[in-house]
Amino acid sequence: MPLSGSDAGDAAFAAVVEAFRADSQTAPIVADYEAAQGHGDGKLVSNGLKVNGKLFAMLVRGSLVVKLPKARVDALVGERRGTPFAPGHGRHMKEWVTVAPGAVDWVDLAREACRFVRAAKT
Repeated sequence: MPLSGSDAGDAAFAAVVEAFRADSQTAPIVADYEAAQGHGDGKLVSNGLKVNGKLFAMLVRGSLVVKLPKARVDALVGERRGTPFAPGHGRHMKEWVTVAPGAVDWVDLAREACRFVRAAKT
């Protein structure tokens, strides 16, 4: 039986976490993520992957939400591979995109988001 949307998202996000754990460059991100899971307050920021203290990827309602340059977000939306992310207040966040399981490779997209946030000026 195929996985439901949420279950497929959970499995796909687990694959992202495992891919990051297997890479010595990103393994500390997973360690921080797992530590936050045990002490998180349930907010989105405690349920996502961070680099340099900045969130770059999270699982929201069974979909991957990542931070990317606006042009890349616009391209994914234009290709119908993602939708703009609106965190509940009705306004879309221009550098965030929501991607359903199977729309694109989540591991590659999370790596891209990690590089983007890591390179950003703070």
